[in-house]
Amino acid sequence: MRKIATGILGVLLITAVASAKPKYQTWNGEIMDSVCAKAGSHTEMMKKNGAKDANDCSDKCVKEGAKYVLLDPSTKKIYQLDDQLNSYEFAGYKVAVTGTLDPASNTIHVHDIEVTSW
Repeated sequence: MRKIATGILGVLLITAVASAKPKYQTWNGEIMDSVCAKAGSHTEMMKKNGAKDANDCSDKCVKEGAKYVLLDPSTKKIYQLDDQLNSYEFAGYKVAVTGTLDPASNTIHVHDIEVTSW
């Protein structure tokens, strides 16, 4: 009887651990700075800061205090990104961001970022 109870407990423990793995989702959009994302484009800020392209514009805005975010153009929804360091290299690009969403803060906990052409 003890072996059966131990076996059942082991199966329950393995099931609990397996279900605790994060369930990743993927979001498509453009990584840009939070200032330009709120405006929906880099156009106005590029005129103000003399940026040569979207990547340069985001870099300049972030240096002035903005954060890297993901803008979903189909819904106009802006997602915060927890990985600011790695988001830098993707600024201005259309990407697929894979991770988990914290709905309370609307922050994507980034697992992976890939450049796309959607």
